[in-house]
Amino acid sequence: MSAKKNILIIEDDGDILQVLETVLTYNDFLVHGINRTDDIFETIKKYKPDLVLTDYLLSGLNGGKICQLIKSNKDTCHLPVMLISAYPALATSFGNFGFDAFINKPFNINDLVDKIKQLLNKTPKKASQKVG
Repeated sequence: MSAKKNILIIEDDGDILQVLETVLTYNDFLVHGINRTDDIFETIKKYKPDLVLTDYLLSGLNGGKICQLIKSNKDTCHLPVMLISAYPALATSFGNFGFDAFINKPFNINDLVDKIKQLLNKTPKKASQKVG
């Protein structure tokens, strides 16, 4: 049996964070949820995620900047990043930030879990995808 994949969730809405943690834990992921980060590299060093799931609108670093920093660093650019937002036009109007997938809020839990599994079970790709 393979080791559980580690998901880092960055979401400032406590209710959504709790739902995501519960659903992903139920789906056999190791989950670490935080409501913000001011230093994504220290956060990655601490939690060692296999995938980062981040909201776009956050205090501190927003999700777009988090993604951009992860994807522009040679030590972290391999990490899949999924951006979620209730404001897709806003989140994508400034560019795609290099995210591997985008999901609109509200989202279908099954679609979210399926997309996470897809991202974790494939090699990194060049083009971004939009889901939902």
